[in-house]
Amino acid sequence: MIGDDNQEGLISNPDNASSPGNLREEEVPAWVGRTLVRLGHSNFRAGFSLSARDRSYARARGKATINRHAHEMLAKRVGPAHPLKDGKQTPYRGHPVFTAQHATGTCCRGCIQRWHHIPKGRPLTDREIDRLAALVMGWIERDLMHHPA
Repeated sequence: MIGDDNQEGLISNPDNASSPGNLREEEVPAWVGRTLVRLGHSNFRAGFSLSARDRSYARARGKATINRHAHEMLAKRVGPAHPLKDGKQTPYRGHPVFTAQHATGTCCRGCIQRWHHIPKGRPLTDREIDRLAALVMGWIERDLMHHPA
């Protein structure tokens, strides 16, 4: 919750009014694109980019491995109804997914509630984790495209 987003995530937006868990599979890519644009309006969220080391790590491991890491980290760190050290559980560096979580508002339950309208106090569903992981992966892929090897 460092660098509060000025409540920008609470702006009513019909495209994002429902939980990402309610999206049909074919709607996910468009939702990811719209959400990345919306997140880009926050100076705090837009200020993140992967380090050269994280880019190298992501390229070396490949999309499938980083996607698996995204699912695992989201499920473990923000998936529970009341995550351990909520609001402080996601480091700012050390893995591409950590940086992407901060850039996409998936770093803690407060940010997930604010940006993605998924209420705190209940576990994330597998489908919500899948959608949030798709958002994290979309952000990582965009960063890698903007910074060619």
